[in-house]
Amino acid sequence: MGELTSIHGTAAVSPAALSALDGADLRRTFAHFPSGVVAVCARIGGTPHGLVVSTFVPVSLDPPLVSLCVQYSSETWPRLEKASRLGLSLLGADQQAAARGLASKNGDRFRDIDLRPGNGNAAFVAGAAAWLEVSVHEQVPAGDHAVVLLRVHRLSAQPDSEPLVFHRSGFRALQRPAGENLRAAAG
Repeated sequence: MGELTSIHGTAAVSPAALSALDGADLRRTFAHFPSGVVAVCARIGGTPHGLVVSTFVPVSLDPPLVSLCVQYSSETWPRLEKASRLGLSLLGADQQAAARGLASKNGDRFRDIDLRPGNGNAAFVAGAAAWLEVSVHEQVPAGDHAVVLLRVHRLSAQPDSEPLVFHRSGFRALQRPAGENLRAAAG
């Protein structure tokens, strides 16, 4: 196994030289792990509410469960968690503006976002790579976040769409490895 590189970009270190962590170091280290970007939306009393997360994880096929993590400091989650149904939109590579809008603290988060209705309160971002209609199954305290288990009721996916990825504190799109399209065509 190779040497570890310092998160500060300096010389390589051995595992024995790992330092104690603080919040900033932990955030920088977590940024090395790419994740998808998911909009969580609902209409409550006719008003859209939503947030974005990059902590979406498939959990179980039977029963169908997914999870996400929400900070306790969120002002939006207390509204969303009461909805009968939530819309999860797994954002596509071309939906960076929607992700930024939903993540903003000020202004109209939905100004340039086309929302589609689902059952109950669920609302979906048009053009997303996939949609999951869910309800809150359970919430588990975990440090400064809640791990929210969600039961999947309905879903839809666009097979040719590419996901929006969050990596190193920025949005990215997946790039196909060289020759992948040739292998698929030859298969």
